[in-house]
Amino acid sequence: MDIYNIEYNTEREKLIIPEYGRHLQKMINHAVAIEDREERNKVAKSIIAVMGNLQPHLRDVPEFQHKLWDQLFIMSDFKLDVDTPFPVLTKEKLQERPERLNYPQNFPKYRFYGNNIKRMIDVANSWEEGDLKNALTLTIANHMKKCYLNWNKDTVEDSAIFNHLYELSDGKINLKGSSEILMDSSNLMRGNKKKHTTNNSGGKKNYRNNNRGKKRY
Repeated sequence: MDIYNIEYNTEREKLIIPEYGRHLQKMINHAVAIEDREERNKVAKSIIAVMGNLQPHLRDVPEFQHKLWDQLFIMSDFKLDVDTPFPVLTKEKLQERPERLNYPQNFPKYRFYGNNIKRMIDVANSWEEGDLKNALTLTIANHMKKCYLNWNKDTVEDSAIFNHLYELSDGKINLKGSSEILMDSSNLMRGNKKKHTTNNSGGKKNYRNNNRGKKRY
Protein backbone atom coordinates (compact mmCIF):
# COMPACT_ATOMS: atom_id res chain seq x y z
CA MET A 1 0.00 0.00 0.00
CA ASP A 2 1.41 3.34 -1.07
CA ILE A 3 0.69 5.76 1.78
CA TYR A 4 1.85 8.68 -0.34
CA ASN A 5 -1.11 8.25 -2.76
CA ILE A 6 -3.83 8.20 -0.09
CA GLU A 7 -6.58 10.71 -0.79
CA TYR A 8 -8.09 12.77 2.01
CA ASN A 9 -11.55 14.31 1.83
CA THR A 10 -10.07 17.71 2.57
CA GLU A 11 -8.06 17.45 -0.65
CA ARG A 12 -10.94 16.19 -2.79
CA GLU A 13 -13.48 18.18 -4.75
CA LYS A 14 -16.09 19.78 -2.50
CA LEU A 15 -19.46 18.05 -2.75
CA ILE A 16 -22.31 20.32 -3.82
CA ILE A 17 -24.98 18.20 -2.09
CA PRO A 18 -23.07 16.00 0.40
CA GLU A 19 -26.14 13.92 1.27
CA TYR A 20 -25.82 11.97 -1.99
CA GLY A 21 -22.20 11.04 -1.45
CA ARG A 22 -19.06 11.22 -3.57
CA HIS A 23 -19.83 8.23 -5.80
CA LEU A 24 -22.99 9.86 -7.15
CA GLN A 25 -21.08 13.10 -7.73
CA LYS A 26 -18.54 11.15 -9.79
CA MET A 27 -21.38 9.60 -11.82
CA ILE A 28 -22.71 13.07 -12.62
CA ASN A 29 -19.26 14.34 -13.57
CA HIS A 30 -18.95 11.33 -15.89
CA ALA A 31 -22.33 12.12 -17.48
CA VAL A 32 -21.27 15.71 -18.14
CA ALA A 33 -18.17 14.45 -19.99
CA ILE A 34 -20.13 12.12 -22.32
CA GLU A 35 -20.20 13.56 -25.84
CA ASP A 36 -23.05 11.49 -27.29
CA ARG A 37 -26.36 13.11 -26.31
CA GLU A 38 -28.40 9.90 -26.47
CA GLU A 39 -25.95 8.12 -24.19
CA ARG A 40 -25.85 11.17 -21.91
CA ASN A 41 -29.65 11.13 -21.59
CA LYS A 42 -29.59 7.43 -20.75
CA VAL A 43 -26.96 7.92 -18.03
CA ALA A 44 -28.86 10.91 -16.59
CA LYS A 45 -32.02 8.80 -16.21
CA SER A 46 -30.00 6.09 -14.51
CA ILE A 47 -28.61 8.64 -12.06
CA ILE A 48 -32.14 9.90 -11.33
CA ALA A 49 -33.19 6.30 -10.59
CA VAL A 50 -30.30 5.91 -8.14
CA MET A 51 -31.20 9.19 -6.42
CA GLY A 52 -34.84 8.11 -6.16
CA ASN A 53 -33.88 4.77 -4.60
CA LEU A 54 -32.50 6.65 -1.61
CA GLN A 55 -36.11 7.60 -0.78
CA PRO A 56 -38.26 4.87 -2.38
CA HIS A 57 -41.53 6.05 -0.78
CA LEU A 58 -41.25 9.32 -2.75
CA ARG A 59 -39.60 7.94 -5.87
CA ASP A 60 -42.68 7.98 -8.13
CA VAL A 61 -44.23 11.24 -6.87
CA PRO A 62 -44.18 13.83 -9.72
CA GLU A 63 -43.20 16.72 -7.42
CA PHE A 64 -40.33 14.66 -6.01
CA GLN A 65 -39.17 13.73 -9.51
CA HIS A 66 -39.01 17.44 -10.35
CA LYS A 67 -36.89 18.00 -7.25
CA LEU A 68 -34.49 15.21 -8.26
CA TRP A 69 -33.94 16.69 -11.72
CA ASP A 70 -33.31 20.12 -10.21
CA GLN A 71 -30.76 18.62 -7.83
CA LEU A 72 -29.12 16.81 -10.73
CA PHE A 73 -28.54 20.10 -12.57
CA ILE A 74 -27.29 21.75 -9.37
CA MET A 75 -24.79 18.95 -8.71
CA SER A 76 -23.53 19.18 -12.29
CA ASP A 77 -22.90 22.90 -11.75
CA PHE A 78 -25.49 23.47 -14.50
CA LYS A 79 -23.16 21.96 -17.08
CA LEU A 80 -25.28 18.88 -17.85
CA ASP A 81 -27.09 19.20 -21.19
CA VAL A 82 -29.84 16.54 -21.27
CA ASP A 83 -33.52 16.20 -22.10
CA THR A 84 -35.69 16.56 -19.00
CA PRO A 85 -39.45 16.15 -18.45
CA PHE A 86 -39.43 19.37 -16.42
CA PRO A 87 -38.26 22.94 -17.10
CA VAL A 88 -34.47 23.12 -16.95
CA LEU A 89 -33.21 24.80 -13.79
CA THR A 90 -30.62 27.50 -14.50
CA LYS A 91 -28.18 29.16 -12.14
CA GLU A 92 -29.92 32.51 -12.64
CA LYS A 93 -33.30 30.99 -11.73
CA LEU A 94 -31.85 29.38 -8.60
CA GLN A 95 -30.25 32.63 -7.43
CA GLU A 96 -33.36 34.66 -8.17
CA ARG A 97 -34.69 36.42 -5.08
CA PRO A 98 -38.27 35.54 -4.09
CA GLU A 99 -40.98 38.15 -4.28
CA ARG A 100 -41.61 40.15 -1.13
CA LEU A 101 -44.55 38.86 0.89
CA ASN A 102 -47.06 41.35 2.21
CA TYR A 103 -47.65 41.42 5.95
CA PRO A 104 -50.99 39.61 6.51
CA GLN A 105 -52.19 41.89 9.33
CA ASN A 106 -54.35 44.70 7.99
CA PHE A 107 -54.62 46.47 11.34
CA PRO A 108 -51.31 46.11 13.21
CA LYS A 109 -52.52 48.18 16.17
CA TYR A 110 -55.28 45.59 16.84
CA ARG A 111 -53.11 42.49 16.64
CA PHE A 112 -54.68 41.05 19.79
CA TYR A 113 -57.87 40.39 17.82
CA GLY A 114 -56.12 38.20 15.26
CA ASN A 115 -56.65 37.92 11.50
CA ASN A 116 -59.69 35.65 11.83
CA ILE A 117 -61.74 38.48 13.31
CA LYS A 118 -61.22 40.54 10.14
CA ARG A 119 -62.33 37.58 8.02
CA MET A 120 -65.45 37.14 10.17
CA ILE A 121 -66.25 40.83 9.82
CA ASP A 122 -65.87 40.63 6.03
CA VAL A 123 -68.32 37.70 6.00
CA ALA A 124 -70.79 39.67 8.12
CA ASN A 125 -70.53 42.61 5.73
CA SER A 126 -71.49 40.34 2.83
CA TRP A 127 -74.71 39.17 4.50
CA GLU A 128 -78.08 40.83 4.01
CA GLU A 129 -79.58 42.80 6.87
CA GLY A 130 -81.64 40.66 9.22
CA ASP A 131 -81.65 38.62 12.41
CA LEU A 132 -78.86 36.29 11.26
CA LYS A 133 -76.51 39.17 10.51
CA ASN A 134 -77.36 40.83 13.85
CA ALA A 135 -76.65 37.56 15.70
CA LEU A 136 -73.32 37.13 13.88
CA THR A 137 -72.38 40.75 14.62
CA LEU A 138 -72.99 40.28 18.35
CA THR A 139 -71.03 37.02 18.32
CA ILE A 140 -68.09 38.80 16.68
CA ALA A 141 -68.30 41.66 19.20
CA ASN A 142 -68.32 39.24 22.16
CA HIS A 143 -65.34 37.36 20.72
CA MET A 144 -63.50 40.65 20.24
CA LYS A 145 -64.17 41.50 23.87
CA LYS A 146 -62.82 38.12 24.97
CA CYS A 147 -59.67 38.59 22.86
CA TYR A 148 -59.21 42.06 24.31
CA LEU A 149 -59.48 40.71 27.88
CA ASN A 150 -56.98 37.93 27.13
CA TRP A 151 -54.54 40.61 26.00
CA ASN A 152 -55.29 43.30 28.59
CA LYS A 153 -56.38 41.18 31.61
CA ASP A 154 -58.59 44.06 32.71
CA THR A 155 -62.12 45.34 32.19
CA VAL A 156 -63.09 46.89 28.88
CA GLU A 157 -66.07 49.07 28.02
CA ASP A 158 -68.48 47.84 25.37
CA SER A 159 -68.19 51.22 23.67
CA ALA A 160 -64.47 50.55 23.00
CA ILE A 161 -65.32 47.23 21.32
CA PHE A 162 -68.04 48.92 19.24
CA ASN A 163 -65.55 51.58 18.11
CA HIS A 164 -63.01 48.94 17.07
CA LEU A 165 -65.71 46.95 15.25
CA TYR A 166 -66.81 50.08 13.39
CA GLU A 167 -63.22 50.76 12.31
CA LEU A 168 -62.43 47.17 11.30
CA SER A 169 -65.64 46.95 9.24
CA ASP A 170 -64.86 50.21 7.39
CA GLY A 171 -67.93 51.80 8.98
CA LYS A 172 -70.35 49.14 7.69
CA ILE A 173 -71.13 47.70 11.15
CA ASN A 174 -72.14 50.46 13.53
CA LEU A 175 -73.12 49.52 17.08
CA LYS A 176 -71.96 52.81 18.55
CA GLY A 177 -74.69 54.34 20.67
CA SER A 178 -76.86 51.21 20.43
CA SER A 179 -78.58 49.54 23.38
CA GLU A 180 -76.83 46.23 22.80
CA ILE A 181 -74.99 44.86 25.85
CA LEU A 182 -72.13 42.41 25.47
CA MET A 183 -71.43 39.55 27.85
CA ASP A 184 -69.96 40.39 31.22
CA SER A 185 -66.16 40.25 31.44
CA SER A 186 -66.24 37.70 34.29
CA ASN A 187 -68.49 35.36 32.25
CA LEU A 188 -66.24 35.60 29.21
CA MET A 189 -63.14 34.70 31.20
CA ARG A 190 -64.85 32.04 33.30
CA GLY A 191 -64.67 29.50 30.46
CA ASN A 192 -60.87 29.57 30.40
CA LYS A 193 -60.60 29.26 34.20
CA LYS A 194 -63.13 26.41 34.31
CA LYS A 195 -61.30 24.50 31.59
CA HIS A 196 -57.98 24.91 33.40
CA THR A 197 -59.49 23.74 36.70
CA THR A 198 -61.16 20.73 35.07
CA ASN A 199 -57.88 19.58 33.54
CA ASN A 200 -56.09 19.79 36.86
CA SER A 201 -58.82 18.01 38.80
CA GLY A 202 -59.01 15.33 36.13
CA GLY A 203 -55.35 14.57 36.55
CA LYS A 204 -55.69 14.20 40.34
CA LYS A 205 -58.73 11.96 39.95
CA ASN A 206 -56.87 9.59 37.65
CA TYR A 207 -53.99 9.50 40.10
CA ARG A 208 -56.30 8.41 42.92
CA ASN A 209 -58.01 5.79 40.78
CA ASN A 210 -54.67 4.29 39.81
CA ASN A 211 -53.70 3.86 43.46
CA ARG A 212 -57.06 2.52 44.64
CA GLY A 213 -56.93 -1.04 45.98
CA LYS A 214 -53.14 -1.10 46.35
CA LYS A 215 -51.69 -2.30 49.65
CA ARG A 216 -49.60 0.07 51.65
CA TYR A 217 -46.62 -1.23 53.59
